[in-house]
Amino acid sequence: MLFRFEKRSEVVSIADAKWTEVFRVNGLSSEKAKEATYFTCLRILSDTVSKLPLKLFSETDNGTTKANTHYLYNMLKLRPNPLMSSSTFWKVVEFQRNEWGYSLVYIDTVKSGKNAGKIQGLYPLDMSKVTKIWVDDVGLFGKKNAIWYVYNTEEGKETKIKHDKVLHFFGLTADGTTGMPIKEYLKTIVDNAKSSQDYMNNYFKNGLFAKGLMQYTGDIAPEKQELMRQRFEGMANGLKNAGRILPVPLGFSFQTINSTMADAQFLELNQLTIQQIAAAFGIKMHQINNLDRATHSNVEHMQKEFYIDTLQAILTMYEQELSFKLLTSSEIESGHFLKFNVDSILRSSLKERYDAYGIAIDKGFLTPNEVRELEDRPKLEGANELICNGNMQKLTEVGAYYKNKPPVEGGDK
Repeated sequence: MLFRFEKRSEVVSIADAKWTEVFRVNGLSSEKAKEATYFTCLRILSDTVSKLPLKLFSETDNGTTKANTHYLYNMLKLRPNPLMSSSTFWKVVEFQRNEWGYSLVYIDTVKSGKNAGKIQGLYPLDMSKVTKIWVDDVGLFGKKNAIWYVYNTEEGKETKIKHDKVLHFFGLTADGTTGMPIKEYLKTIVDNAKSSQDYMNNYFKNGLFAKGLMQYTGDIAPEKQELMRQRFEGMANGLKNAGRILPVPLGFSFQTINSTMADAQFLELNQLTIQQIAAAFGIKMHQINNLDRATHSNVEHMQKEFYIDTLQAILTMYEQELSFKLLTSSEIESGHFLKFNVDSILRSSLKERYDAYGIAIDKGFLTPNEVRELEDRPKLEGANELICNGNMQKLTEVGAYYKNKPPVEGGDK
């Protein structure tokens, strides 16, 4: 067995080191994951993908319908494997795709019997144990140009997994085989962001009390100097001493060295770092609570920009790989395909939706029951017919009434 998940009843944070023990997602140190912007971007992408329902459709000459009688429909919608719900499954896959540059999911099939080849589970692989990717361009192990993934099992043995036994999801890639981890591009930027956080934490821990010069007259032995410095810092530093009067011994004087966060250009550098990290993930600034350019009227537009600029490419990659690897050739030829439902993130306000529904019904391309289904309402009897304004007519029949109308006495002939 390639997979073993332990401590299933324990709830851990994605930034917790125990995350790697439960989901086998190694490589990102907990210190870097706790950098606020980096963590937020990981969470936004993972949460966004995990909340989108994945459904199986069938496209025919009569239109597109849900293939809810197919055995894969409920598996992908509810529970891809016995250990994970669909939401958890996609959180893990999307997290690993961003962390490692690509994510692999093992396709577990029935090995023998009348159901041989039938998919019975999808399991995210431990990416830290995928050591090599081989492209067999000479047919050494069988089929020419096959891709093999070298995986270290729990027993420490290497095993080869053929490309048709795994779902291979990419991040940024230059060759179509391996992905580029975001952490490699962001390594220096995240380190800088972590350092700026440490700077701010120390600034507040010291009670906003800057460094200074302590002056005294006379000669004091080095060990006494260190003792005096420690005693002085004990009286001056820390939040409990913020705003308090500092007693200075006779013969001593203290002069602060003013060094504010503004002097260190902390705010400007911090803002630049946030923008760089968010841009690498394709996250819009309003999503990480930077609302400088956000207004009541353009937030919805920016959310659609996030879908078009970032999420659409990710979902298309998922849908194409899932459809090609999980469906048989005959099912693909008959029009079956997998697709995420993005209505939950693109949904407009109640008034805008109802106005659009009204236009769709009046123009005769949606039935009332089709609209009710979009709003998760039960269908009604007699609402399956297309309706439209009775004054509408075909272009070829425009003016037909007047051609056949008898002339009016005294009028134009």
